[in-house]
Amino acid sequence: MTKADPHKFTTEDQLASRYTAEIADFWQQGEFSHFNGINNTRINYATFTHNKVHHDPHQESTSHQNSDNKCLVISSGRSETYLKYKELSFDLFKLGFNVFLLDHRGQGLSERALDNAHKGYVENFQYYVDDLATFIEHIVNPHCLVDGKVHKPYLLAHSMGGAIAARYLQDYPNHIQAAVLSSPMLGFNGSGIPNFISESIIKSTARLNHWFSKSPWYFFGHKDYIHSTFVDNLLMQSALRYQLFSQLYQDTPAIQLGGITVKWLTTSITALETIFTNINQITTPTLVLQSGADKIVSNQAQDDFCQQLHQLQPQSCPKGKPLVIKDAYHELFFESDKYRQQALTAVLAWFEQH
Repeated sequence: MTKADPHKFTTEDQLASRYTAEIADFWQQGEFSHFNGINNTRINYATFTHNKVHHDPHQESTSHQNSDNKCLVISSGRSETYLKYKELSFDLFKLGFNVFLLDHRGQGLSERALDNAHKGYVENFQYYVDDLATFIEHIVNPHCLVDGKVHKPYLLAHSMGGAIAARYLQDYPNHIQAAVLSSPMLGFNGSGIPNFISESIIKSTARLNHWFSKSPWYFFGHKDYIHSTFVDNLLMQSALRYQLFSQLYQDTPAIQLGGITVKWLTTSITALETIFTNINQITTPTLVLQSGADKIVSNQAQDDFCQQLHQLQPQSCPKGKPLVIKDAYHELFFESDKYRQQALTAVLAWFEQH
């Protein structure tokens, strides 16, 4: 596989022109479809595979890697869509990977369960995990055959997608070659509220919602999608990448998602408890990338996860800690170049190692 040379990754200087030219051309070569997840919910996905792409002989060839059939699955974060991942997919594809992305139920282009499509909702967090399992087994693996056998895919997961990935690794311990969890949602950033108070408020609110309404309520302070300015954002420090991200959501109302519901929060808390209770079941080599200046998820929870996992599985979380990208915001793959390139170099190195 191509070495993790940071010059292989798209830079902010290149992005503006490349986005409407090379990346746009690359994106047109993808296959876009859907499958039925749990309860026949439509799950949309995108695939980019080398054996269906014409290579320009004048460009750097990746054909020598096709026989290896390196597959990489991206599990994105809450409120995200595969449409947001054009630049990352392009960079990873250039490095020889077949790239597979899905939109989790209730967000992106996938089917939504509620009349108000803006509400962040899932009936059961396990449905996310089961959808991912179906995607990998039936959509991804057939593309990953080497000499008639499945070459296990790599898994790259961000934020909520990291929690989904951790649960998947517990349920399917021998199905992934190696995993990287980027800014994973292993605990919530409670804005200084002690956990026992937060949990008490959440449980009380859930009971009230159950008693007084058939429609899931937004959690306190959450509402329908609104556009945030770059100055107010806590996701990334790259003005250009934020502009592209914001424009995508403004131009595509179908992918807009608002805040979280009480139901999403309670079922997510249960999933996080399961991750820590059954952490011994994660046997896949796993690296955690931590955004040093993250204000979206709990970095302490990531520290605890790595400490516990490394004791049980020394091949995971080297030195028992996440790999910290100092001063980076939550969205490592959409960050300014100096943070993004550190993150991507670490991802490639981890996958090369395994």
